[in-house]
Amino acid sequence: MAPVEDKMPFMEHLGELRVRIMRSLVALLIGLAIAFPFSQRVVDWLARPIQKSGNTLVFLAVTEAFWVQMKVALFVGLFLAAPGILWQVWRFVEPGLHSHEKKYAVPFVLIGSLLFIGGGAFSLLVVTPNAVAFLLSYARPGLQPMISIGNYIDFLVKFTLAFGAVFEVPLAMTLAARMGLVTPRQLASNRKYAILGAFIAAAILTPTPDMVNQSLMAGPIIILYEIGIVAARLFGRSRRRPVTEPATGETTA
Repeated sequence: MAPVEDKMPFMEHLGELRVRIMRSLVALLIGLAIAFPFSQRVVDWLARPIQKSGNTLVFLAVTEAFWVQMKVALFVGLFLAAPGILWQVWRFVEPGLHSHEKKYAVPFVLIGSLLFIGGGAFSLLVVTPNAVAFLLSYARPGLQPMISIGNYIDFLVKFTLAFGAVFEVPLAMTLAARMGLVTPRQLASNRKYAILGAFIAAAILTPTPDMVNQSLMAGPIIILYEIGIVAARLFGRSRRRPVTEPATGETTA
């Protein structure tokens, strides 16, 4: 009977995971149901940069427009369901946390959600319109754009998710400092490499080769890195320096 008793906690753990996943899916479906009636308005809002340039979006397959609307509804529903999903994640990992660590979980989840939403909003409101205007500026007589709604929405979703992930830099730095993987002094001393990496990441992630749009991404990364250094100093783990005891039995001259 001993092996059965040893397996029970693991099976209960899997059962708890299944429950949390199912509840997260329910939250996502509720968000999808709430967002779907407004998905057409969201699609029209996302299409404004194209319309301002005097172009129109087209769909090249019979089902493309419908699936784009479903994809946008799912994307919006994910943001609406984020608090519920994150709460399920928190309830799943809560039993494995120490008492002094539990107080940091909820603030980190909330801050991470705000940073992700802020990065997505910055992409849709600032970066994307400039990127679309730059790319469409290559149109000329004999070369007119015919933009598929599916490709355009995929471009916006990937771009928005990339900026949302980039805006998580301060949280990742704070967590690394809290875990003792890095120190604020190490982060500050590597600032020049971070600036170089920010421009390299901007050159890779941004779809335009101009410095304006690349700076719109590299600039926030550098600012977020500095914020991460400050947060690591405030909330990181303090490393105590070893105290050297005076040697006994020393003779004085």
